[in-house]
Amino acid sequence: MTFSEENYLKSIYHLTASLETEVSTNAIAEMMETKASSVTDMLKKLADKDLVNYKKYQGVSLTENGKLAAKMIVRKHRLWEVFLVEKLNFSWDEVHDIAEQLEHIKSEQLINRLDDFLGNPTEDPHGDPIPDANGRIIKIEKYLLSELTEHQIGVCVGVKDTSSEFLKYLDKQEIALGSKIEFLSKESFDLSVKIKVDGRELSISNKIASNLFVKLI
Repeated sequence: MTFSEENYLKSIYHLTASLETEVSTNAIAEMMETKASSVTDMLKKLADKDLVNYKKYQGVSLTENGKLAAKMIVRKHRLWEVFLVEKLNFSWDEVHDIAEQLEHIKSEQLINRLDDFLGNPTEDPHGDPIPDANGRIIKIEKYLLSELTEHQIGVCVGVKDTSSEFLKYLDKQEIALGSKIEFLSKESFDLSVKIKVDGRELSISNKIASNLFVKLI
């Protein structure tokens, strides 16, 4: 596959995972920042390779071959993110763009050795699951912080927004994966949330709370 074909597969994978349904060419075009006509041309190529199910004016979904191929791209991306953070001391807001380049490396042997070298991690630095060599994913039950009720306690296990700006904000607030968060109260006026993070009380906006995943404890 070309880099472009891999990028399309990954985008369709992320869109179908979040929507749990077929996706439109317009949604793919928006994610890829390209024209719908360009998306249509690419979908025809991917359909010819049995990677997507595509019919004009209908939704698009991945075939089983397409799902596995997309998971392998995601696997490479997330393993490289772990490597960059744990071994090269990059911060979690710096690694996405670099991993975007490294995910196109073809060597399966290299990726499997990288996986073993890192201790076969199941999550990347943002809390997203890493598929194993067979495409299996270990899923955990998690909730958005905004969904919690008073006095529920959880551990931060991921972020919905992986933008550099959001991750830098979390760094300033000393919120990271593994942080213990107690939900104290929610303001009815603007839905802002008061929380306790590792013993410190903070007030955060509903937007922030809607982008933090926690596992209840």
